[in-house]
Amino acid sequence: MNQRKGDFEGILLVDKPKGITSHDVVNRLRRKLNMKKIGHAGTLDPMATGLLIMLIGKATKASQYLISLDKTYEGTIKLGVETDSQDADGEVVVEKPLPEDLSEEIVRKEMDGFLGDQYQTPPMFSAKKIDGVPLYKMARKGKTVEREPRFIRINNFETLRFELPEIDFRMASSKGTYVRTVAHDLGQRLDCGAHLTALRRTLIDQFDLKDGQTLDEIEEGPLAQFGERLIPVHQAVPTHAL
Repeated sequence: MNQRKGDFEGILLVDKPKGITSHDVVNRLRRKLNMKKIGHAGTLDPMATGLLIMLIGKATKASQYLISLDKTYEGTIKLGVETDSQDADGEVVVEKPLPEDLSEEIVRKEMDGFLGDQYQTPPMFSAKKIDGVPLYKMARKGKTVEREPRFIRINNFETLRFELPEIDFRMASSKGTYVRTVAHDLGQRLDCGAHLTALRRTLIDQFDLKDGQTLDEIEEGPLAQFGERLIPVHQAVPTHAL
């Protein structure tokens, strides 16, 4: 039986491109499918790319479970430069020389110090809301407010390439971890500053980016075949979580 617009249900793995918000992905899928009931399980910053779990139709009820899953990222940190947003989309606020004796061994030791349970303060440039107002709107007006630290866990933080002032890394962490804040904090520990210049989400628990589709592939593909790419909710989410 062929499915029609507005008649889809399931989980869709999308490879989000750089330069758009996670909500932009929602809007583009809504136009493609002529459906309003579409959401996502865990945002990516506009600068970031990679795995975004999209929830189609009644699959939106699985949101809370899917948002809670651990995530894996690969990215690039540039040492010696801090930005107000902690990533490449922000304005440079500090530039410092790298320590003369800075080595991969020293950097790896500091990265190991991030492993385990901890509390992290959300950055001002974030979608987190205080009194209903997103922090980034306050930050754009030059305001800084107190933010309550939240519990996170970092399971893995390793170098993939070490070519100063850049470090390519892989990180596995719990929900709610701001990777750009980890990059910023690493720069503080190394006493030279740092910011995130690239980020790609590759895994969300058992969901793998290699099984996803780009937005262009989805939008250009025939609607009749769209349903074939959907993962049934019962295959991806334990019954007790629904």
